[in-house]
Amino acid sequence: MEEAHTLAQEPKQPEPEQKAEPARNDPIVITEDEADKELKAKPFKGLGEFLLAVVDGNDKRLRPLQSTDPLDERGYNIGKAIGFEKVGSLYDARLAHQAKAISGMSETVPADGGILVQTDIRTNIIQRMYNVGSLLQRVAMIPVSANSNGITLYGVDETSRATGSRRGGIRAYWAAEGDEKTSSKPKFREINLKLNKLIGLVYATDELLADASALGAWVQQNLPEELRFVAEDSIIRGTGAGQPLGILNAPATVSVTKESGQAADTVVAENIIKMWARRWVSANDYVWLVNQDVGPQLHQLNLPVGTGGALVYMPAGGLSQSPYGTLYNRPVLEVEYCSTVGSQGDIILASLSQMQFIDKGGIQSAVSMHVRFIYDEQTFRFVYRVDGTPLWHQPLTPYQGTDTVSPFVVLDDRD
Repeated sequence: MEEAHTLAQEPKQPEPEQKAEPARNDPIVITEDEADKELKAKPFKGLGEFLLAVVDGNDKRLRPLQSTDPLDERGYNIGKAIGFEKVGSLYDARLAHQAKAISGMSETVPADGGILVQTDIRTNIIQRMYNVGSLLQRVAMIPVSANSNGITLYGVDETSRATGSRRGGIRAYWAAEGDEKTSSKPKFREINLKLNKLIGLVYATDELLADASALGAWVQQNLPEELRFVAEDSIIRGTGAGQPLGILNAPATVSVTKESGQAADTVVAENIIKMWARRWVSANDYVWLVNQDVGPQLHQLNLPVGTGGALVYMPAGGLSQSPYGTLYNRPVLEVEYCSTVGSQGDIILASLSQMQFIDKGGIQSAVSMHVRFIYDEQTFRFVYRVDGTPLWHQPLTPYQGTDTVSPFVVLDDRD
């Protein structure tokens, strides 16, 4: 106990003093993580941010991006700015160069595994849309009954509005009391239309139709559209031999000559004025049918007025607020069937109600497995029985005036 007491009473030894460490002047080192490195390699988050910086011109991030490569916009390397993977086809060669550095399998090289990467496939068939059917819906159409293959129409044989010729020759006159009355006798004519057959035929194997589910529906939709296209083309160009008689070949069509000294392949305001003057004024459903090539000519039409000019063509939208352009406040329809600019038929003024068509209940379709049965092929068949002709068999001479008129007016060649 005494020994323990003695130990407890011993004074504690002072701890050795710790020397203060001298101040360090070493700079603080910050280690970049992967995100920092990525941001430094591509200082802009996207193309929009980069382009705004280029417009500003004072962004410090642009300095290391100076480039003389012709692929780079405005002297800066876009690939380094936002990443080559975001730039697109301009840098395909650079991406190919990067692919050379890949040591293993990748998508870039087909043989290294790229061919194994799948793409989504849509089974529907992509195609363009066309405005087919706009003319057929404007002509006069009569359906033929079940037991007939044509129709006979009767019309007044009127070729002149001169006295004694109007309405085919019927006449009214002034007479004094007691004068003998003079009779008149009108003339009539027949218009005979007989159905012509427009056909379309497609074969397809059973395997193809089974494995490509969209093909059958595509044929059912598009082959009838082709028949409509050919039928509409006959409204303009039909020869009348085994097909309808069209405007360009009709004896009743009036053709306006070009202006003296008019340049080739042009349309001038005087052409439009003279075409309008040759129309049959009693119709009110006129449309201008034009080839798309005529459009630039129409936009330049004007009539000199003093030191200025007057607008001839009113384009769609804008001031007119209409879905189509107008001439003399009548619609201008761009159709494929019209001739190219400078050729007769590139611009047509027509009252399509004066074009008579007949058909046998529209397009008939049928599908058969028997026609090519031993070849395992299906047959798609489409038939459209149709005929048509202008109701006019020649132009009309007006009561006063020398220039004939017609519901169908075209412009002569300008070559």
